Amino acid sequence: MFQRVAHRGGSHLAPENTLAAFRNALTLPIDAIELDVHMSRDGRAIVFHDYTVEKLTNGEGNILDLDFSYLRSLNAAAHFPGGWPQPQQIPTLSEVLDLARSRVQVYIEIKPSKRDGVYGRYPNIIETVVNEVRAVGMLNQVLIISFDWFVLPVVKSLESKLQTGVLVSTDVWTPGAEHAIDTLMSQARELGASWINLDRDLFTDDLLYAAHEHGFKLGLWTVNTLDQMRRFAANGVDSLTTDRPDLFAEM
Repeated sequence: MFQRVAHRGGSHLAPENTLAAFRNALTLPIDAIELDVHMSRDGRAIVFHDYTVEKLTNGEGNILDLDFSYLRSLNAAAHFPGGWPQPQQIPTLSEVLDLARSRVQVYIEIKPSKRDGVYGRYPNIIETVVNEVRAVGMLNQVLIISFDWFVLPVVKSLESKLQTGVLVSTDVWTPGAEHAIDTLMSQARELGASWINLDRDLFTDDLLYAAHEHGFKLGLWTVNTLDQMRRFAANGVDSLTTDRPDLFAEM
């Protein structure tokens, strides 16, 4: 068995990272929802993927510069392909946790900030996420993931009960390097991670074997066709993250 994960709530089915998407995902055969967290300028944890709001909403600006009240005024369904019947607000992390509590697992990706191509970290984002998960009693229901691996041991130092996972793409790992798999296993162990969540194009049987040998669970993203789902499930991966969680019903 593997965990069936709705990527941003299932971003091909409903406006991504909105309560509409997460509610829709909860009607499907899933085990977890995946979401992204940024911080508003005034320190609120919001569920949104991009660093700027133009692509997904009817607003403009970098999240670093935008207060929560402005972000809340935007329609996060403004550019959904084919349209969407009702406007959707950008949700807070606490709103999505309340929706998911006692129902499904939640994969929370802590995002870096970004301006002019330069990445940074939102002040207190790690502490805020941990505190909000703790406040709703979901420490055993949440997996914290990030491409910013620095985040992961900080999460563990704040709350040892939280599981963490490294997000792996060619931006942070070179699969062709000498001893690449051993290096990745060593890094994940040093970070205190339980999961390795991998770009599906990087998957190999050797990598899966090594992950399991070292006690890690291996998840893949973003797996959007039934053929890929069946193939990776047969290989024995531990989670599949997809924009099309409706396809799980066909497995």
